[in-house]
Amino acid sequence: MGLFREYDLRGIVGSELTEALAEQLGRAYSTYVHARGVTTISLGRDGRLSSPALHKALRKGLLAGGLDVIDIGVCTSPLLYFSLFTLPVGGGIMITGSHNSAEYNGFKICIGKTAIHGAEIQELRRVMEAGVFVSGQGSLSEHPIIPDYLGYLEKSFAHVNADRLHVVIDSGNGAASVVAKQALELLGCKVTGLYCDLDGRFPNHHPDPTVLENLSDLRQAVKQHQADVGIGYDGDADRIGAVDEHGEVLWGDRLLVLYSRDILAEKPGSTIISEVKASQSLYDDIAKRGGRGLMWKTGHSLIKAKMKEESAVLAGEMSGHMFFADRYFGYDDAVYASCRLIEILAKSQEPLSTLVADLPPSAVTPEIRVDLPDAVKFDVVERIHKKFVECFNSQQGLGPKKLVLRDLITIDGVRAIFEEGWGLIRASNTQPALVLRFEALTEAHLDVIQSLIEAELMEARRSLGC
Repeated sequence: MGLFREYDLRGIVGSELTEALAEQLGRAYSTYVHARGVTTISLGRDGRLSSPALHKALRKGLLAGGLDVIDIGVCTSPLLYFSLFTLPVGGGIMITGSHNSAEYNGFKICIGKTAIHGAEIQELRRVMEAGVFVSGQGSLSEHPIIPDYLGYLEKSFAHVNADRLHVVIDSGNGAASVVAKQALELLGCKVTGLYCDLDGRFPNHHPDPTVLENLSDLRQAVKQHQADVGIGYDGDADRIGAVDEHGEVLWGDRLLVLYSRDILAEKPGSTIISEVKASQSLYDDIAKRGGRGLMWKTGHSLIKAKMKEESAVLAGEMSGHMFFADRYFGYDDAVYASCRLIEILAKSQEPLSTLVADLPPSAVTPEIRVDLPDAVKFDVVERIHKKFVECFNSQQGLGPKKLVLRDLITIDGVRAIFEEGWGLIRASNTQPALVLRFEALTEAHLDVIQSLIEAELMEARRSLGC
């Protein structure tokens, strides 16, 4: 089944994902959690056109498996996570296609207080394919979660006075539409909303704030309204995008700098985690301000697990997943992250652009994806890894410019560090593709490093016949 991914279940509605399959998933999940003593779960859904029918079918399967279901209504994925901490449940399921296009939908599966991933998703798949399910008759109740969440935010940010701030938000017609504007207005700021009506067709733009073209209306509106900040959300509001008062984009690592500075001022020595794609300036800034910066594997489930292991207060990814364990529950919630950003702006009395202006300038590429079949993508990365290890150990120069490796980070692919910058090549966890990213002191250095890594990629593919 292509439906079972690394972090969730996701597919095209009508072909990969049907109502019959949703009902079967409900039976399989009930069986899977029954053995773990779970009797009650929460159930939420986003605003996609296919979500009501999938919700009805999934609910039928859950109830037939003997689970008591608390329906929390139309909400964001983080609101489903919120219910795990605030309602008497032992798990939950969110029906969402996240940031995928309108023909997709899917399920985020939680047991206890965390979303399952990897091996656990495959275990659930085996239960589903075996078709041997527990039976019972669960009960259904409704508990709209949004009022609880807004009440929580109102208490958490009661000290914030942001009435001088003007914020533009772009919900992209996704699930943030049902909660983001109300949440930010609790902090006192003026909120101008773009595409804040729930529409599963996503008629205005694709709900993914990590793609520059999806932020164009937000950037324009911020300048037009002379607003202080613009905030964009993905389809289920677990990822945040931000632009400053000039309409310039702050990517995930820049946002994480802001959040880490704010937390380290109160909690020096704290551990903060990001991923292998993040800028070196982030890790340098954390260290400079007395924190412990930890680079880890890409993937929100992997990051969340590492946060628990390291007792980290904060983590973030380039994709806009921001995880606050400081004053919050440790999961990725873009609306909560928005409130923390507004809090920082309200405290600072400075424009957003100046808050990161002291970071050293660098030349950087966006994330570059190279399509490559799943069957060979890891072999290609391993071939490059092996060569770079040999060159690092011998200090042999690489490429026409004979660049010497200063360090190699191999926790997730290969991040090759040179005096002038770094290059990353890793296999995607979720797509048949490689992911590349580069950063250097200057554009000239960037070109050299990027050309070197891309040449090594071509050579590795040639040697493997792909």
